[in-house]
Formats: sequence, structure tokens, C-alpha cells
Amino acid sequence: MRKLDSNAHSVFLLYYHLILVIKYRKKILTDPVSERAREIFEYIAPKYHVTLEKWNHDWDHVHIMFRTHPK
Repeated sequence: MRKLDSNAHSVFLLYYHLILVIKYRKKILTDPVSERAREIFEYIAPKYHVTLEKWNHDWDHVHIMFRTHPK
């Protein structure tokens, strides 16, 4: 069973699947570019109570699965 998140008055489990696509689907996302974007995401995430679950990329898009608090 998945661990539920909670705050003062509620219990929740919110997952988001975010897909970021490069303009005109240009093939520019290499491994180093994707890793740098992931580092930036992980640096900013704690400020907004975001937990990164999965990060996958292809040449022209990134799939991000994350969990967060409802604010």
C-alpha cells in the first residue's frame, strides 16, 4: 500500500504526470541536458513540498512523475 501524505486537516496522495515538450519537437535533449534539468528540479522541489518519483526523457520531451501537497 502507498504511504499517504497528510497535513493538519486532511489525508491525500496526489501524483502528477508532467510532460514537457521542446518547441517544434526539436531533438536536443541529450543525457547531460536532462540530468542538469533534473538537478534543477530536485533543487527547487523541497521549497514547494514536491517529491520526484520518476524522470524519463527522450530526444524531444521529458516525462516527470511527482508527488506534492495540495496548495
